[in-house]
Amino acid sequence: MAKIAEEHGLERVGGRPSLPQYIKQLITRSDFTYTLAKYRMQSENERNRLGMLWVLLRPAFSALIYGTVFGVIMQGATARPDDFAPFVVIGVFVLEFFNTSMNGGAKSIIGNASLVQSLPFPRIVLPISKVFQNLLNFIPTLIFMMILAMMFGARPAWDWFLFIPLVILFWIFNQGVAFIFARITVHFRDLSQVIPFISRMIFYTSGVFFDLKVMVAKINPDPAWQVFADWQPLNNVLAIARGILMVGRDVPYDYFWHLAIWAFGIFIIGFVFFWQAEERYGRDE
Repeated sequence: MAKIAEEHGLERVGGRPSLPQYIKQLITRSDFTYTLAKYRMQSENERNRLGMLWVLLRPAFSALIYGTVFGVIMQGATARPDDFAPFVVIGVFVLEFFNTSMNGGAKSIIGNASLVQSLPFPRIVLPISKVFQNLLNFIPTLIFMMILAMMFGARPAWDWFLFIPLVILFWIFNQGVAFIFARITVHFRDLSQVIPFISRMIFYTSGVFFDLKVMVAKINPDPAWQVFADWQPLNNVLAIARGILMVGRDVPYDYFWHLAIWAFGIFIIGFVFFWQAEERYGRDE
């Protein structure tokens, strides 16, 4: 039957297109992707009285709570820097983009089962729109973070334009992570219950509340162990952001190419990994 159908130009419903065709289909759905991200962002925030203001309040409250716990209650218990206030503000605000992208990507397919089962479109649109939605939320958060940094002594400088390539690379990296988790949770539904714990573990071990290089040196003074801190992608992002905004810190320019390798590598791997299971999304297993 498959041979007869192929001879008459019939295609299997829900079949996986070739990778070039898949990319072409994705490009033609770019308007749908943008609109989906935009209206989801509006609908999620309009349910609350303060609306879009929660985009800023969520990371601000998190920074306040974590800063109080780790900066006041547990003062001296970790490798925290002297300029802890702007240090933790930048860490919490920046990692919020990663956490929401990973968590949102993990639920992008299983949380939209009716849409996946009823309409024909590249399923990769869903994790892309979710991460793009988080990017739209992150932009005002980034501006707010700059304002807070100025309250701690930072002043606008040409280095601030480095946020443009930094955010682009961070976006690409987060998108690749979202691709990977979007597919894995389709095959292993129970993983969606574990994702928040994975996210929390990454959050607490990526240098949000302490200097990762100092902590690694305390654990093992061997200089070879510093490779872990130098190549940890989230630490790369945080170190660059802090170098740009914090007074007395230098921008680690070599971290840009470390992050670029991670970003494009994870994105390509995640894209292909997601595409390979295109036929399975929305089907009962």
